[in-house]
Amino acid sequence: MRLATIRVGNETHATVVDGDKLLPLDFTDVGEWLRAGSPDWAQHVTGQPVSLEDADFAPVIPSPGKIICVGLNYRDHILEMGRELPQYPTLFAKFADSLVGARDEIILPPGSGSIDWEAELAVVIGSCVSRADESEARNAIAGFSVSNDVSARDFQRRTPEWLQGKTFDLTTPLGPYLVTVEETGAEPDLDITCTVDGNTKQHSRTSELVFGPVALIQYISAITTLRPGDVILTGTPGGVGDGRSPKEFLEQGSVLETSINTLGATANLCVVR
Repeated sequence: MRLATIRVGNETHATVVDGDKLLPLDFTDVGEWLRAGSPDWAQHVTGQPVSLEDADFAPVIPSPGKIICVGLNYRDHILEMGRELPQYPTLFAKFADSLVGARDEIILPPGSGSIDWEAELAVVIGSCVSRADESEARNAIAGFSVSNDVSARDFQRRTPEWLQGKTFDLTTPLGPYLVTVEETGAEPDLDITCTVDGNTKQHSRTSELVFGPVALIQYISAITTLRPGDVILTGTPGGVGDGRSPKEFLEQGSVLETSINTLGATANLCVVR
C-alpha cells in the first residue's frame, strides 16, 4: 500500500494511492493515520479523488515527533570520506521545519557555500517501541520513503557536532509516498539514485547499509522511545559533492532528484530566498 500527504487549499489530507489517483482520507496527514493505529483505510475515504499528476505533495510525515539521522552508514561513503567502518551508528537529529514535499523548492541555506546532496532511505515508525529486540524492531516498521539529507558542509564543520549543518528550514525532501512494509520487507534491497541537473551523482543499493533498518531501531529505541510517525534517515551512499575532486555543491537553479525503486522519487528546485 502507498500513502501520501497532500495539500488541498489551506489543509492537508492523508491519501491512499489507487491507480493514477489519490483517495483522500479523514486524517490530516499520514502521521495522524499512523498514530490512530493505521486503521483500515477503506473505512475512512472522504472527498473527491485527486490525480497523481495534479497532487501537491506535502512531506509524507509533515510533523514527526522525532527525525533521527544516521551518518556514515554506507560502506562506499565511509571509504570515500577516509573513515573506518563504525562499531556503532553515528546519530544526529533534524527538526520538522527542515522538511519539504516531493516537488517543493529547497531553500538553500543562507551564508553557506557548500550545500551538498545526500540521498537517503527513510524508515517510518508505525508503533511505539522502546528497548526493542529484533522481532519488536521489525514489527515497528510501518514502511519506507525517499529523502535527501541536504547538508551545509561549512556549517556542519564549525563544531564537532553536526546539527547546525543538517537542519536548516525547508531543505529536506521527504516523500512522495509511504510504501508499507508489506510491499518491501523490513530489510529492503532497493536501488537508490541521486541526480543533479540530470547528472547521476550517487547510485547504490540499500543493502549496502552497515546498519540496516531493524538494527537501527534496536539501537535507537534503547536510547529514546520511538513512536508512530517518527522518521529515521538511514544514511547516504558514496558520491556526495564534498567527497569529489574538485568538490561540487548545489546552487541557485540546481534540480535535485532522489529516487528509490519501488518507493518513488522527489524532484526539487534549489532556490535562494
